[in-house]
Amino acid sequence: MDVNAAVAAAAAIAGVLTGVIAMLAFRWSEREQKRPTRTSLHTDPVLPPGVDTVLSVLRSSAVVLDEADAVVKASSAAYALGLVRGGKLAVEPMLQMARDTRRDGEIRQVELDLPRRGTGRGEALAVSARVAPLGSRLVLLLVEDLTEARRIEAVRRDFVANVSHELKTPVGALSLLSEAVMGASDDPEAVERFAGRMQIEATRLTNLVQELIDLSRVQNDDPLEDAEPVRIDELVAEAIDRCRHQAGAKQITMAAGGTADLSIWGNRGQLAAALGNLVENAVNYSPARTRVGIAARRVTAPGGDLIEIAVTDQGIGISDKDKERIFERFYRVDPARSRATGGTGLGLAIVKHVAASHSGEVTVWSSEGQGSTFTLRLPEAGAARDRATDDQTPGLDEDDETGQTDGTTTVSSPYEPFSAPEVLP
Repeated sequence: MDVNAAVAAAAAIAGVLTGVIAMLAFRWSEREQKRPTRTSLHTDPVLPPGVDTVLSVLRSSAVVLDEADAVVKASSAAYALGLVRGGKLAVEPMLQMARDTRRDGEIRQVELDLPRRGTGRGEALAVSARVAPLGSRLVLLLVEDLTEARRIEAVRRDFVANVSHELKTPVGALSLLSEAVMGASDDPEAVERFAGRMQIEATRLTNLVQELIDLSRVQNDDPLEDAEPVRIDELVAEAIDRCRHQAGAKQITMAAGGTADLSIWGNRGQLAAALGNLVENAVNYSPARTRVGIAARRVTAPGGDLIEIAVTDQGIGISDKDKERIFERFYRVDPARSRATGGTGLGLAIVKHVAASHSGEVTVWSSEGQGSTFTLRLPEAGAARDRATDDQTPGLDEDDETGQTDGTTTVSSPYEPFSAPEVLP
């Protein structure tokens, strides 16, 4: 009887202990589930108040990293630049900067060249990266894209170098010729010869300065502020009259034709300069006793009718490798010939800017030894006026800083012949 009671008592005690142990284990498990874990700290960090709003309005690419180098927040620009991939910062130098800043709290900045994603070209993306601590556990990375700024700076530097070289040539020639005149004061024939050369160089210098002024003006001015209807017939007559002396000296026939009574809407001075440059180039690069034609017509386009003005010559033509560069500033297909004709290398760059600022384009067709056709396409007066009223006139691209070809300058097929133009003396 006593044995049975002892067994029962032992069983009761064991049951009680088991229950107590089970309850303690349950309570401990609940506490562990409620306690923040290291993993949860890494995957669900909290940004300081207001940081998310500030990052959303920054122009720079922004990335926030936690203490495990995981991306907490990244702007869309950061993804576009390829800085963040798979929730991680993909640029190792920036990642190392973030770790160093997290360790010592120092703000760091560096400029890097990164490979450009998805272009298939070896171009580098120039960026400036700045890392700073954000609270006690987070690090903020701001990345600024410097690629375009560097390109524009290089273009300006090259432009200044080209201008300096172009100005130095006639100025140096004038200096040498003036010394020659002084040394030949007792030789009237030599003085007359050197004075003639001085006049040529002075004219070249004057043309260069004037075209620099014209190029600056068409880049900075809004041509539609003083816009007016401009008759094509008047522009063509003015361009022919401008080149009549050069054409007569080479016995070049100039002919005008096409559709009459056409008008475009724009700045008369800029349009006259653009067409005059095309005609002047055609005369300068044509052999003696050839023909230069200027013709205009109306063509139908989805955005409204366009006016096409084509200038055709029978000159030396342009090679394929030069077609894509002829609208660059100071670029010459034949430098020696340009020197002989007094060309500055800015005429076609001015034409390009005038066309773009009037919502048009300039195209070229050419074949070596057969001649060239340059075509200005501009909106007709009514369509262009409506576009200006709606404030939809596009500005120039940044590529125009370089004077290189873009959507404004293209290579086209031969221009369709017009009806027989009128021959002008």
